[in-house]
Amino acid sequence: MEELSNIISKIDNFLWNWPLLILLLGTHIFLTIRLKFIQRYIGKAIKLSVTKDEDAKGDVSQFSALTTALAGTIGTGNIVGVATAISLGGPGAVFWTWLTGVFGISTKYAESLLATKYRVKTKDGTMAGGPMYVLENGLNKKWLGVLFAAFTSIAAIGTGGMVQSNAISTMVNDTFKIPTQVIGIIIAILTAVVILGGIKSISKVCQVFVPFMAGFYIIGCIIILVIGYKQIPNSLHTIITSAFTGQAAVGGFAGSSVIMAMRYGVSRGLFSNESGLGSAPIVSAAAQTRNPVRQALVACTGTFWDTVVVCAMTGLVLTNTGVWNKGLQGGQLTKEAFSSIPVIGSTVLTIGLMAFAFSTILGWSYYGEKSIEYLFGKKAILPYKIVWIIMVYIGAIFSLDFVWNFADLANGLMAIPNLISLIALSGVIVKETKKYLWENNLDQVAIEEDKVANL
Repeated sequence: MEELSNIISKIDNFLWNWPLLILLLGTHIFLTIRLKFIQRYIGKAIKLSVTKDEDAKGDVSQFSALTTALAGTIGTGNIVGVATAISLGGPGAVFWTWLTGVFGISTKYAESLLATKYRVKTKDGTMAGGPMYVLENGLNKKWLGVLFAAFTSIAAIGTGGMVQSNAISTMVNDTFKIPTQVIGIIIAILTAVVILGGIKSISKVCQVFVPFMAGFYIIGCIIILVIGYKQIPNSLHTIITSAFTGQAAVGGFAGSSVIMAMRYGVSRGLFSNESGLGSAPIVSAAAQTRNPVRQALVACTGTFWDTVVVCAMTGLVLTNTGVWNKGLQGGQLTKEAFSSIPVIGSTVLTIGLMAFAFSTILGWSYYGEKSIEYLFGKKAILPYKIVWIIMVYIGAIFSLDFVWNFADLANGLMAIPNLISLIALSGVIVKETKKYLWENNLDQVAIEEDKVANL
């Protein structure tokens, strides 16, 4: 088992190094150019995300779909991941993380557009979609769809369930000294209550929980920045200049630290917002929307909030407090930074991390559920949910090095078939965008199509 774990770890480290980074970032840039910098519509997209699309087909509102997707993407990577990037690459990594988020908006838009366009209605009237359906119905490559669904169902249980419950139990045990077995039971029960109700239950919880948890964490960051407001201009200058000139957190020479800043800033940004991995489009396909472009715009705001806002706030806090240059690693940096808030600092961070991790469990449970449905039909959903709940408990009480590496590998392998579909169907993405957004009013085309359909 130890030998197998080492092999998987080596493959995982190779995949999540330059090969996948180049493929993901290259796709981000390619789609940004093809879509004429779709990021310029972010203001319109945010407005659409809180506007209900009346009489549209789908299972949940666009806002519910967005918050469910955010539940899966806003996680410990926004806090610990950014801290790790800074500890390894210096404050310049924050700039590259932020830039990755900006370019990633185009990829999240593209994959959500395709997922909505190629979604199908099941026999019970619910929607099913995601990269597996895009690969089957858009590219006629069902075998790639099967691979994507298989990788997703594995990654969902590992990184989406077990690893997150382990993070929660570890944090609560460290802060409040509650036994991990007790924490595991509580997490499993809360998870069961939510996910057994399906997407409507998950989305109802997420549309209340996600804005609260993100707001709670951001307020904590703002308090820290207000305390050290005089340093903010210097911190911004440090982040920008060190991104290009190099300023290693712990020694090193300038040339290597520039590469390290890019390497870890880009990788943590990609891992944080999941643009290109193909996870969020699964829930986008369930949204009530009149056309795929409208839903794609709403979905791409997820990357904006996740990386351009939340990750940037974390990075600015870590730089502004000066903890980045104390030789601390990963989560220790964030813990030290939040100690700037008197008395309640560590509690605020613990609650924030707990909320982020639990929301990830909810979001990824739906991704896993739809992947299993694609592979084995609806009859397999309930058994999968039961296994999910059990694994959430197991994750809370055991060490997970092997599970993390295996699930992380599956997570990376998800991206490959998804990126193939994005590049191969980029013409379709451009055509749909031109039809609904560039040449016409976003909603008028759909209204006219509905009139024709009703004749």
